[in-house]
Amino acid sequence: MNHAWILAVSVALTASLPTLADGTARGVVYDDRNGNQRRDDGEPGIADVAVSNGREVVATSPDGRYELPVEDDTIVFLHKPRGWMTPVDHNGLPKFFYLHKPAGSPPLKYEGVAPTGALPDALDFPLRRQDEPDAFNVVAFGDPQPYSIEEVQYYAHDIVEEVIGVDAKFGLSLGDLVGDDLTLMAPLNEVTGRIGLPWYHILGNHDMNYDAADDRHSDETFERVYGPPYYAFDYGQTHFVVLDDVNWIGPRGNEKGRYEGRFGEKQLEWLRNDLARVPADRLVVCTFHIPLADVKDKQPFLDALAGHPKQLSLAAHWHMQTHYHEGADTESAGPAARPRAEGAHTTDGQALETNGHAHASPSRGHHHFIVGTASGSWWRGMPDEYGIPHTQMRDGAPNGWLLISFDGADYKWRYKAARRPWSHQMSIFAPETAPARASHEVEVVVNVFCGSERARVEMRVDDGGWRPMSPERRPDPYYVATRAREEKAEQVKLEGLRVSPKPAESPHLWVGRLGESLTPGGHVIEIRATDMFNQVFEDRRIIRITSE
Repeated sequence: MNHAWILAVSVALTASLPTLADGTARGVVYDDRNGNQRRDDGEPGIADVAVSNGREVVATSPDGRYELPVEDDTIVFLHKPRGWMTPVDHNGLPKFFYLHKPAGSPPLKYEGVAPTGALPDALDFPLRRQDEPDAFNVVAFGDPQPYSIEEVQYYAHDIVEEVIGVDAKFGLSLGDLVGDDLTLMAPLNEVTGRIGLPWYHILGNHDMNYDAADDRHSDETFERVYGPPYYAFDYGQTHFVVLDDVNWIGPRGNEKGRYEGRFGEKQLEWLRNDLARVPADRLVVCTFHIPLADVKDKQPFLDALAGHPKQLSLAAHWHMQTHYHEGADTESAGPAARPRAEGAHTTDGQALETNGHAHASPSRGHHHFIVGTASGSWWRGMPDEYGIPHTQMRDGAPNGWLLISFDGADYKWRYKAARRPWSHQMSIFAPETAPARASHEVEVVVNVFCGSERARVEMRVDDGGWRPMSPERRPDPYYVATRAREEKAEQVKLEGLRVSPKPAESPHLWVGRLGESLTPGGHVIEIRATDMFNQVFEDRRIIRITSE
C-alpha cells in the first residue's frame, strides 16, 4: 500500500474542512452611556438583543449576555434593535460586528482581512439610545459604480452634494459600490460619508474579489471595509434585512470565474432564524443587489417571508427602474410591474399633498422594486457644461436616487433625478411642429420615470378634457435621439465622450395622440400622472401648429 499517497489524500481532505477555534464566542451587549465604546461601571447589559454568527440567531439574557458557536472564519454581529444605535465611524459606517479570521484572508489582489488571532475572551457590543419615530425617511442609491477617481468625483458632484441635508435617518447603497477596482471603496466612503448619515452598503457583483477560488472568499475586501455581507436591523416599526445574493463561481479549468444570483442555504437559514423573532405584523424590507428575476433560489427566499405578509424588497443592478409583484392578485400582478418613485414635490422642493401611503398588504404579495442607479448608464454619455456625463439610463430615466418614506407598515417613495428639481418626474416627447391638417394624429410619448402598471397617466391640450394614455413598451425616443447624436460626435472623436449603451424597452412609457384638429399657433400639451401612492405629478410641453 502506498502510505505516502494516503497521507497526501488525508491532508487534502482535512484542509477542505473548517477548522474550529475555541468553539464559542461570548460577550455582553451593553448600554454605552458615555459613548466611549468600552463597558464601564454602571453601564448595564441590554436584554433581548439578537446576536448572530451568520447562521444561528440568539437573544441576549436579562443581563445582556450571549453565547454563539464560531468557526475559524466567522463574523459575529448584532441586529440593531429599535431605539438603539451602534457606533459609526467618521464616514458613517456602522460598527456592529467582529471579524474572526485567525489566519486572515487568503492572498488576493485586493487587501482582505488581516489575521485576527485567537478569539477574545469577551466580544462586547456597545449600543446607545436614540429616538426612533414610526414615520421616517431613508435614502437609497443604486450602483454608484465608479471605475476611476474621476468617476468618484462625478458621483460626488452629481449625487452626493444634493443629498447633504436631506431629511432622512440613514442611507442604503444597493451594491456595485465600485467598478471592480476595490481600492476605490475608500474614496467612495469618504464622499458618501459627507452626507452625515449612517450608511449601510450591500455587496454587488463588481465589489468582489474576482481572484477568489470560490464564493466563500469572494467578499474578503468587502468584509474588511463594511463587515458582514448580510445582517438585519430595526428602525421604528420597520425590520430591515441586508442580503447577499451574488454567488461567485471561481475559475474552473479554462473557464473564467462567473457569478450568479443566489442567496444560498446558509443565508436562508439565517434569514428564517432572524424572521422568527420578528412580529408577523411588522413590515419587512429586504435589500440586495441582483433582482429576484435573476435569482436561482427566489422561491425559498419568498417562502422564508411567508409568515410576514407586509413585505418589500429593493434591488438595483439592471441600471433601469422597474418593479414586480410576486404572488399578487390578478389585477395587480404582471411581468411588467414597475417603479413609482414619484418626487412628490414642487419645483422649489416643497412637499405636495398626497392621499396616503401604499400599504404592503397581503393582497399585494411581495413588492419588489428595482431602483434606478446613481451612475445611470455607467457614467457614460455626452458631458454637460460641468464635464459630467448626462448618463441617462437606457430606459430613458435620468440617473438619480430614491427617498423612501416609512410610516409603520406603510411606505411610499419619491424619485430624485440628479441635479434636477423634485418636480422633474417625467419627459414628454412630441414633435416641435406639426401641420394643422394632421395635428389630430400627432403622437405624444410620456416617460414617467418611476411609473408602474398601477399608475394612471392622462393628457389634455390647452384647457380641454383629460384623456387616458396607454402604457406601451418601446425604447424612449429622447434616449434614442441622444444616443444617435453621441454616435455622430464619436465619429469626430469628441474628447471625453463615451457613447451611451444601446436603448432598452422602457417599462414606464405611455402613448397617446392629440386627437383633435388644432388651429395654427402655440398649444400646450399637459400631462397628469397619478402614481400607485396617489401622488399626482404634472408637466407640460408646447407644440407649434403650422398652417402648412
